[in-house]
Amino acid sequence: MDLLLWRHAEAAPGIPDLTRTLTPHGREQAKAMARWLSANAPRRLRILVSPTVRTRQTIEAWRREYELCPEIGVSARGGNLLTAANWPSSREAVLLVGHQPALGEAVAYLLNSDTRDMVVRKGSLWWFQHREHEGRVQTLLRAMIPASFA
Repeated sequence: MDLLLWRHAEAAPGIPDLTRTLTPHGREQAKAMARWLSANAPRRLRILVSPTVRTRQTIEAWRREYELCPEIGVSARGGNLLTAANWPSSREAVLLVGHQPALGEAVAYLLNSDTRDMVVRKGSLWWFQHREHEGRVQTLLRAMIPASFA
């Protein structure tokens, strides 16, 4: 299974949190990552997106169909993300577009880190793969793409 975790691009500060929009820089971050995904992501990909404005604007830069998933919204925890993606059992590749701290918690878990809340920077993407190799089950970090590298 491939699991891609994408944190929303840079958003303007403000309240209410659910309606914050991307900044001009954030829109550029999202477009750059969308180009990278077009060249590198699995062709068949289920996309689950937090229902906030900034996460929808982030994925809409890629112009792919997606599903809104309240379970990965701003109050989610890392385990909620993994459950929504059906990690590691899903037979399809899954991309989640979400928020801190849930993304950092999921990344820490997948990396088997003692740190519970890793930093996932705005606009960045982490790509994990669950596989069997030489009779062993493995979690592989395939890529970590900062927004500035996309």
